[in-house]
Amino acid sequence: MTEPLPQWPIFGLDEDVRPALRLAAATGAPLVMATLTALGGGGPRPVGTQMVFGQGVVSGYFSGGCVESDVAAHAQACLEDGASRTLVYGEGSPWPDIQLLCGARIEIFLEKVASDDPALAKLFTAQNERKPCVWLSDGQRRLCVSPEDAKPWAGAIRRDYAPVPRLVVVGSDPTALAIAALGGQSGFETTLVRPKGPTEPPPLLKVAYRRDEPEAALAAIGLDPWTAVAIATHDLATDQAALRAALPSSAAYVGLLGARARLGERLARLREAGVSEAALSRLHAPIGLDIGGKAPWEVALSVIGEIVALRYARASGSTSTSPPASTAGAPGGRRSRASAPAKTLTSEES
Repeated sequence: MTEPLPQWPIFGLDEDVRPALRLAAATGAPLVMATLTALGGGGPRPVGTQMVFGQGVVSGYFSGGCVESDVAAHAQACLEDGASRTLVYGEGSPWPDIQLLCGARIEIFLEKVASDDPALAKLFTAQNERKPCVWLSDGQRRLCVSPEDAKPWAGAIRRDYAPVPRLVVVGSDPTALAIAALGGQSGFETTLVRPKGPTEPPPLLKVAYRRDEPEAALAAIGLDPWTAVAIATHDLATDQAALRAALPSSAAYVGLLGARARLGERLARLREAGVSEAALSRLHAPIGLDIGGKAPWEVALSVIGEIVALRYARASGSTSTSPPASTAGAPGGRRSRASAPAKTLTSEES
C-alpha cells in the first residue's frame, strides 16, 4: 500500500470486504485487515466495519475521507513490521490534527494476515458454504470459528460474519429487471428467474439468470434465512407457483407485486393449496415500502428499502412491521411500514 488512495473512493462502495480479502490473498502476499472496534459520539460507520489493504487491493471505508489515508499509511507500516496496532481518532487521539467532522471517537485495530493463514481459509470456506462465522484475533493468534464456538480471550477482537445476502427476483418486465439490477448494485447475490425465458441472459451487471420453473429454480438456489424473494411476474399461475415454494421456506423475505384488490383471492388459492397461515403471514404484499412512486426504479427502490429495513429490524429485535396477511383486506394505502434502521455492531448485515 505504498501508492496513495484513489481520488474517487469507489473502494468504499462494497460493504462486504470478503471479496477484497480473496483478491488480496490470491496474490500470495500478506494483507492488512483493519476493523473498527470502538465508537463514541455517533460516528458514520458502525463497530465491525472493516477495510482491507493488500497488493493492489483496497476496500471499505470508516469515515468518508477523514481518516482513510492515515489508516492506509499505518497499514503499510503494519505490513512492513508485522506488528498489530490500534489507532484512535477523535478524543484522546495522538493525532489531534486528524478530526472526524461528526465529532466522533473511533478505534481501529490493524493486523497483518498471511495469504495462507488458516483462519482466512476458514473464513472463505464459511462464505462458500453460507454459514455464519466469527473472526477472533489479537494480532498474533487468530481463529475463525462457528458462533457457538466463539470464545474471545483477553485482548482479542471479535468480528461476526453472516452469509452474503441474496435476492431472487421472479419476473421479466422492466420492474423485475429494475429490482434485480438494484439488488446486484446493493450487494445482494442476485438471481433473476424467468421461466422459459430467452437463452440470452439479461444485460444486467452482477445478476445471475435461470430459465426453469419457480419451484425448480428456488430449490436449486436454496432459500435460507439470508435470502429474499421478490415475485413480480404479472402471471397468476407463475406467481402462485413461486409463492408455494417460497412462503414455507426459511427465506427471510417474500414479497409479491400486484394489486391489493386481488390479494385476497391469491391468499385464498394458497390456502386451498395447503399453505399454512403461519407461512401466509410472512408475505409482504403489496411489495415494498410506500414511497408513492410506481415507475420501475421507484418500485425497485421501495423493494430493496423494505428488505434492508426488515433486516435491521430483525437484528434489533423489532416487531414493528405489521403482518401482511392480516391486512390483506385493509382499505387505504400500502401495508408496509418499516421501522428506523437499528444500528448494528459486528454483523455482516451492518
